[in-house]
Amino acid sequence: MKTKEETIKAITDQGLLPLFFYEDAQVSLDVVRTLYRAGVRVIEYTNRGKEALENFKMLIAVANAEMPELHLGIGTVKNTKEAAEYITVGAHFIVAPVIDKEVGDMVHEAGLLWIPGCFTPTEINIAYQHKAGIIKLFPANLLGPSYLTAVKDLFQGQLFIPTGGVEISAANITGWFSAGVCAVGMGSKMITKDILNNKDYDTLFALTEETLTIIKNSRIG
Repeated sequence: MKTKEETIKAITDQGLLPLFFYEDAQVSLDVVRTLYRAGVRVIEYTNRGKEALENFKMLIAVANAEMPELHLGIGTVKNTKEAAEYITVGAHFIVAPVIDKEVGDMVHEAGLLWIPGCFTPTEINIAYQHKAGIIKLFPANLLGPSYLTAVKDLFQGQLFIPTGGVEISAANITGWFSAGVCAVGMGSKMITKDILNNKDYDTLFALTEETLTIIKNSRIG
């Protein structure tokens, strides 16, 4: 089991939370293996299709056997039924696009990290009061780093991660880290449809290394 504290440290150390879903289980596994080989130690698989649960069961089993340092969580969890299913099969953390306080309670009871999605200061406050370890700013491209700069001091000690529209560019990523995020979420900008459909793992490996390098450089100074 990966504890809440361990997963928060892994995300913060890495500065990157890659996220994806693909219908084919083998492709999903190959993506996870490629990310791990490139240095990634935290991944969010998203609950975006009917194959997600069965794929995730397989991914967790292989990750636990082959990739012991990997924290593998599930995203797009919107209700307690989904949360219970994924906690039961061994998810290391739970990410949601919205706040469901009952989901938060269930994840806390399991000793895992809950990352709810927020857009407004009121939503952030609700998540903050319910002890969200990290709050996802979503969709990040509509909010921007200046939004976080404006609100973060209201929520002392709270960790934030922007997801949705974060670009693989020094300007964009540095802007987010300068605003005070603990990491950036990266989905289709890094794990593109072309990469998935064409099984282009060499390109994925290169993009992942590039992104990790940009993040490392953005934190210097």
